[in-house]
Amino acid sequence: VGLDEKAGSLIRKLSGGQRRRLDVALGIIGNPELLFLDEPTTGFDPEARRAFWALIEQLRGTGTTILLTTHYLDEAEALADRVGVISNGQILEIATPTELGGRSTAQALVTWRDGSAVKSENTNNPTALVARLTSQFNGEIPELTVTRPSLEDIYLKMIGLTHE
Repeated sequence: VGLDEKAGSLIRKLSGGQRRRLDVALGIIGNPELLFLDEPTTGFDPEARRAFWALIEQLRGTGTTILLTTHYLDEAEALADRVGVISNGQILEIATPTELGGRSTAQALVTWRDGSAVKSENTNNPTALVARLTSQFNGEIPELTVTRPSLEDIYLKMIGLTHE
């Protein structure tokens, strides 16, 4: 968990992020079959967070089942086989990160530059739109992006905090 350099240190001398890593280390002693992690990367810097993600992947590889609670939806998307959304004490849905809230079938937003204007279009068939734009722009579409709703977008929609 990245605390080798702190071996022999008193716990009270550790930073908040280092204490969180120590909590995780204590939790995985004995190779548990089931591990509960509540907001485990709170206080981690980006490097420590990615190292933690790698540790979780290793644990998954050994067959450990992990129940992870997090508000970092990129973390849930990167680590989870299944995610659940809870709002007001109710489970709204449990699905894969890709399928949650109809995410895999949600319209894509295609944006591009046309002269000095940025244009965008929501579409169910981004491939056809990009093909049409490729023809229109003779091969290269300026500043093209194709995006679908993020897990965070879907979460906010599910709990009713979007303006759509």
